[in-house]
Amino acid sequence: MKNLPLISALLLVASSVWGDDVQHYVSDVAIKQGYPFSDAVRVDNIVYLSGVVGDDGNGNLVEGGLVPEAHQAFKSMKSTLAKFNLGFNDVFKCLVMIDDISQWGLFNTVYVQYFDKPYPARSAFGADGLALNASFEMECMAYIPEDD
Repeated sequence: MKNLPLISALLLVASSVWGDDVQHYVSDVAIKQGYPFSDAVRVDNIVYLSGVVGDDGNGNLVEGGLVPEAHQAFKSMKSTLAKFNLGFNDVFKCLVMIDDISQWGLFNTVYVQYFDKPYPARSAFGADGLALNASFEMECMAYIPEDD
């Protein structure tokens, strides 16, 4: 408890630095599922989307594997981006985690249906043990343009 004044001071400094420039968005689905994270966080003009898997909103993966999961995940991402008046063209960086990296090319066939050239910067790697035993998970960053 001796550190309480120090912690309070640090929180005050952090809130004055960030002020109103940090916004958290938590969807009804995330609240219903009790997820311990925000769907997205806006810091200044950047929106950071948490990792998304192809779930149906009830905590169950859509059936059919990578392709249906990817389409569902993009649908969820579109909804989250819209909360900030953004779309896929505002995304500048993605991180893709695939449980079977040999399906990277198959994932790309879905990915190019949502992003136009020039594509966002992207990293992809094989990952074991994704949430809900998903085939893939993707997180992105998007830019909110300055008002003219």
